[in-house]
Amino acid sequence: MPWDYGRIVRGYLKRHTRLLDIDTGGGEILLSFRHPYEYTSATEGYPPNVDLCKQVFLPLGIDFREAGDVSRLPFEDRSFDLVINRHGDFDAGELYRVLKPGGAFVTQQVGAENDRGLVNLLLPDTELPYPEQYLDKVTETFLSAGFEILESQEAFPKIRFYDVGALIWFARIIQWEFPGFSVESCWDNLLKAQKVLDENGVIEASTHRFLLTALKAG
Repeated sequence: MPWDYGRIVRGYLKRHTRLLDIDTGGGEILLSFRHPYEYTSATEGYPPNVDLCKQVFLPLGIDFREAGDVSRLPFEDRSFDLVINRHGDFDAGELYRVLKPGGAFVTQQVGAENDRGLVNLLLPDTELPYPEQYLDKVTETFLSAGFEILESQEAFPKIRFYDVGALIWFARIIQWEFPGFSVESCWDNLLKAQKVLDENGVIEASTHRFLLTALKAG
């Protein structure tokens, strides 16, 4: 990636920064910032991760709250100096509500075109699972919500497979990108993938990521 998400987030963190991580997952990224726990909050909605976060965050004193709907965050207006989000969902209007004036939102997102070369190889004509996940569209959403855009970048890093078995594993675990995938139903296209591998030594495609930093003006 041409940017470093962690470095960008750390650039906004001061000792008393009120920090919220929405859709924190298992909390690994949030904990890596080593921000004072008494100024740290997090939300998550996926049940297995919710249980994990309760076990990890609550004994540390981190304010963790279960929240599956990012359009209704369980916090008061103007609660945070910084809200972060990596590969999770968000709602621009709700972010504007919970941020203090002068507060910022930093997100790294998976874009709409992620892994499309692989999807087209195995499941041609599959629709985009998240057609709104383009930097220009998301930027417009934040501008419409009243934010100023401080930074925006987009990248298409390569992803490479050297074994069709690994590609099968990949397609099976990312069900939202490869809906209905199975070895049996995609057998002919897996043979095509093997031919590509035999001829080129690699199966290569592009991922899709973008970074956005937005400011709630004071």
